[in-house]
Amino acid sequence: MLGGVGFWQIVERYDRALTKEELLNPGARRKPSAASGPLNYLLIGSDERPRQTSDDQRSDTIIIAHVPKGMDRAYLVSVPRDLLVQIPSAPNGYPGGTDKINAAFQAGGTDQGGTQLLSATLTNLTGLRFDGAALINFEGFKKVVDLLGGVRMCVDTEVRSIHTNAVFTPGCHEMNGAQALDFARQRYGLPGGDYDRQRHQQQLLRAIMERAGAADVVGNPVKLDQVLRAAGSALTVDTNGVPVESLAFSLRGLRSDQISGVQLPSYPEEGYGISYVRLDPSGDGLFAALRENRVREWAEANPRWVNRL
Repeated sequence: MLGGVGFWQIVERYDRALTKEELLNPGARRKPSAASGPLNYLLIGSDERPRQTSDDQRSDTIIIAHVPKGMDRAYLVSVPRDLLVQIPSAPNGYPGGTDKINAAFQAGGTDQGGTQLLSATLTNLTGLRFDGAALINFEGFKKVVDLLGGVRMCVDTEVRSIHTNAVFTPGCHEMNGAQALDFARQRYGLPGGDYDRQRHQQQLLRAIMERAGAADVVGNPVKLDQVLRAAGSALTVDTNGVPVESLAFSLRGLRSDQISGVQLPSYPEEGYGISYVRLDPSGDGLFAALRENRVREWAEANPRWVNRL
């Protein structure tokens, strides 16, 4: 167990390593409050390195991380990147329109503009306002995984990577950073397609948290510094005015086995040779549960949409 002084020293070191920007649109931002839950954080991931402009960059991963009021669980709600939505106009002159939700990140014009437009799009869709956001560079997380000594990932269906030609066989395997990221990017050749990819991304985030708790990082100052610096370089955050130390203290007891993955109720659809994803009518029930701190009850009543991680 970490002593009080040790905990705050670690948090302070991590806080210094983070890049902080205003990632949330003002209309998508909840009034700042103490980190006491319920909390809804927007996680936006890309396997590309961050750039100042994003003319050809779209968000590969969109996750709403929900922590109930009791702060004893966390739910990762993956939003399909091909979900057909109405994107509002943006300050850079983008007029708005109907498109796949991941196009909002590109239409915003820059990393910060893209996250703000994406958050506004999600607020319009869900009625949810966010307590913070993080832009995750998954390429940067490869180094974090390697510094932790790898992660344990379980494969249900054999799949061959379209990026490296590597074959991932059924069973649980220890993977290094490159392997884990490669596996989590795959969607072709899997029974659930992009839905399986979303579940694997949720699995990777949980596996990183699990290994961070199990690895002897805290007791090794050199490794701790390396991990914190690597994690900081892979994240750009918007804490909505809540100090990082307050958020870290509130979440200090959360374990990896208390994290559940949720698939947004939706279904794929083809039109004019283009693949889209449409929101299932039951999706509105999930959005209401997120707004009203009833996700635990919703998940128990809708097990088909809860992922096994």
